[in-house]
Amino acid sequence: MKNKTGILETFENQYPDRDYLIEHTAPEFTSLCPKTGQPDFATIILEYIPDRLCVELKSYKLYLQSYRNDGIFYESVTNRILDDLVSVTQPRYMKITAEFGVRGGISSVIEVEYVKEEK
Repeated sequence: MKNKTGILETFENQYPDRDYLIEHTAPEFTSLCPKTGQPDFATIILEYIPDRLCVELKSYKLYLQSYRNDGIFYESVTNRILDDLVSVTQPRYMKITAEFGVRGGISSVIEVEYVKEEK
């Protein structure tokens, strides 16, 4: 799977001296099951405390849409989204919650977090 971070754009945080929480909810995420090729549907919730940069929403939407035809496990895509967003925005804190719909009678929620190390 190719690197998707080039899709993501950022803008300068206008309040870098203040901790505040940003939450974006994307209820139409889709990817493919790598075993069956069937579509997987999820709501992706992005929560973060920015440092110097914020993610630009149109680019974030396009980034999420880029997974539409990718065969990838729930756990992998959730961790990859976190890794990509952290690498681009370098936040103080970030959490991704992926709420996947029912497949075979089971729904799944994957949560991953990043906390910036103090220097």
